[in-house]
Amino acid sequence: MNKRKITNPYKVKFEPFDNYGAPVSGMSWHKISYNKETGQGSYILKMEPGAKSLPHKHISYEEFLMLDGELIDPDNKIFKKGDFITFKPGSSHSSYTKTGCLILVFLRARNELLKK
Repeated sequence: MNKRKITNPYKVKFEPFDNYGAPVSGMSWHKISYNKETGQGSYILKMEPGAKSLPHKHISYEEFLMLDGELIDPDNKIFKKGDFITFKPGSSHSSYTKTGCLILVFLRARNELLKK
């Protein structure tokens, strides 16, 4: 049992989200099993009200569970608490939040940044 890890997403320490180099304003994360070198694993992402993710393309599957708040995609689709979202390889987007949100993210490969 010493190889088991239990994470309560509501009681973790967050650090600035710096997965692509410089920290992204209004975003922070807690790495659960995420490995920045391989881009694989899980993390909890916290977005403050008004925060926006950098435009990116999914190299492999990206999936996430909305734990709290709302997240809005470019087509104005609103993801809410309890929604589980899957982005297939080759898809791209940049999401934002008006109210703030907490997301449990599962990545199988690091996303590729797109030019703004």
